[in-house]
Amino acid sequence: MADVVVVGGGIIGLTAARRLQQRGADVTIWTAHDVRDTVSSVAAAVWYPTHTDDDPRVRRWAASAYREFMRQADAGVPGVMVRHTRMVLRSPLAALPWWARSIGDAVLAGGELRFSAPLVEMDTYLAWLLSQLVDGGATVVRRRPVSLAAASAAAPIVVNATGLAARELCGDTAVYPVRGHIVLADNPGLVESVRDEDNPAGLTYVHPRGDDVVLGGTFEEGLSSVAPDPVEAAAIVRRCGAVVPELSGVRVRGSRIGLRPARRGGPRVEAEGQVIHAYGHGGAGVTLSWGCADDVASWGDHLA
Repeated sequence: MADVVVVGGGIIGLTAARRLQQRGADVTIWTAHDVRDTVSSVAAAVWYPTHTDDDPRVRRWAASAYREFMRQADAGVPGVMVRHTRMVLRSPLAALPWWARSIGDAVLAGGELRFSAPLVEMDTYLAWLLSQLVDGGATVVRRRPVSLAAASAAAPIVVNATGLAARELCGDTAVYPVRGHIVLADNPGLVESVRDEDNPAGLTYVHPRGDDVVLGGTFEEGLSSVAPDPVEAAAIVRRCGAVVPELSGVRVRGSRIGLRPARRGGPRVEAEGQVIHAYGHGGAGVTLSWGCADDVASWGDHLA
């Protein structure tokens, strides 16, 4: 029998599993999908605590994840890089936002907030993270649990990192979907990220990776359709091209649409009996991941 069953194969589940494993736990991961098919794989995956509140937990998680991703970028971990970022400010800021305290080089200049942030190519990174777990002795099982009780029968400690599925598994009606739509295009040589969160035409961001660039996006609370929307995709490309003219005429590779697992009241990260809940991170899953994983591992030590 494993020491811990982690239910959920997205970024929250896998980082929690890795931290538990690094503390000596024998971990089994139950995932309903291949990691390449989780909502985490659709993420633009740039460190930025979007739509999160300024509370001590979020500050701590965000700062910890920032440090970990920067360390991984320095170490050459596959899929992790650092991008200088320009955030367009539609209204002036008198001081740096709360989350910028985690960043050593954040400055206000010329109507912009400028800072460096980790960016993660999720397909590559999730595959690397899963390989680290398997090489460390973890077992991965393709299984969709019908209840957390089933997981509890397989290990004395369960981590519930099921995202949107937590609404049904836990009866948590505070969990809801936030639809996100990004467009992937050829990278014309960009090396700098640009964010225009308050663009009157719609949420706009440009995140260059290797040979492609992520163009975004949408943040549509309560919508659950993942059907393709060519009109919306074209609007995203137009918005991004208006902010970054180098994108004019760029070849579009396709769209990705995912449902972010948000929760009214913020993420739930706490122990309930022998179950450690870790879900409801919304669009900030990558940004909070490693910090949240540290807390999950601490709960695991307490319950063991």
